[in-house]
Amino acid sequence: MRISPYGSGSVAKTAMFCAALFIAGLLLPEPGCAIVSATALLYLAFTLYFYRDPERSVPVHPDIIIAPADGKILLNQTVDHPMTGPGSTLVSIFMSPFNVHVNRIPMEGRVVDLRYHSGKFLMAFDHRSMSDNERMEIGLETPAGTIWFCQVSGFLARRIVCKLEKGDQVKTGNRFGMIKFGSRVDIFLPASVEVTAPIGMKTLAGETILGRAKSF
Repeated sequence: MRISPYGSGSVAKTAMFCAALFIAGLLLPEPGCAIVSATALLYLAFTLYFYRDPERSVPVHPDIIIAPADGKILLNQTVDHPMTGPGSTLVSIFMSPFNVHVNRIPMEGRVVDLRYHSGKFLMAFDHRSMSDNERMEIGLETPAGTIWFCQVSGFLARRIVCKLEKGDQVKTGNRFGMIKFGSRVDIFLPASVEVTAPIGMKTLAGETILGRAKSF
């Protein structure tokens, strides 16, 4: 199982903590020994599971936009956005603690804007989190026009990892970061994109198609 490099430090620290806890548990009388040792193993197992980073089969069609995150679509609505223009579509993906949390590029292009905002830690399924929570906003110039997407922290997610820099040329499906623990990713698509992903749909980052450019 591949572990994301974005979480390698956390995994190493957790492994050391769990090893110490497991050894300490062996010194306790029963049932304390079994409880502490089992807790250490379960915590380590969940950490490894959370930071997993499976390979994905990225579609090769140049006109498609793919999901930047694993999860479930909470919103699919028409909005006016200052960066993507009138008649844009907002697609919001909620990521539970059990989803893969590695984020991927939705369409090839060039990174033209990066904006970090400190903020609150509302529950990720609360739509106020889009504007109130800590988040990283990313502007991407693509063949379909400007795409704007946001890594949004949640109640448990207290660290956003984004390895992008302005001017980076990126390809569809490239890994670029992650959000640690439950969170959401919002993506604003211009009117030039026909969005086909409905509310309630489960997504896989790098695989699930959200829409296609109407003219390409």
